[in-house]
Amino acid sequence: IGGSMGILDNITGQTGGGTSGTRSVLVSALMGLLANQGGISGLMQRFAGSGLGDIVNSWVGTGPNKPVTPQQVQQGLGQDTINQLSQQTGIAPEDVKSHLSQVLPQVVDRLTPQGKVPQQNDLVTKGMDMLKGLL
Repeated sequence: IGGSMGILDNITGQTGGGTSGTRSVLVSALMGLLANQGGISGLMQRFAGSGLGDIVNSWVGTGPNKPVTPQQVQQGLGQDTINQLSQQTGIAPEDVKSHLSQVLPQVVDRLTPQGKVPQQNDLVTKGMDMLKGLL
């Protein structure tokens, strides 16, 4: 597990803009959402269903991650999910989309290090390992 400790700190620290605390809270809420909505597979299906499959597939694959705009984050996740994350974190919906456009590619990339989608239980374990770095 060695390398997974501090992953969340690395993600929030590398994305620039905003505070790492804000990003940590948002990534934590996102991990909970992923765990309850089919994990990475569910996220991929939602983005693919919105015409953004090539973007999310780049995050899972081992090549470079394609960027995503705040508008594409809204398109892929849906406004209800953006509102839910906003309510959970106290971050304005526009800021949720902006922050997620920066961290979502890295979160998915780091949760799929061999370019493979983890099983649901593995996702929860990896997510908890990421969050342990905050405690």
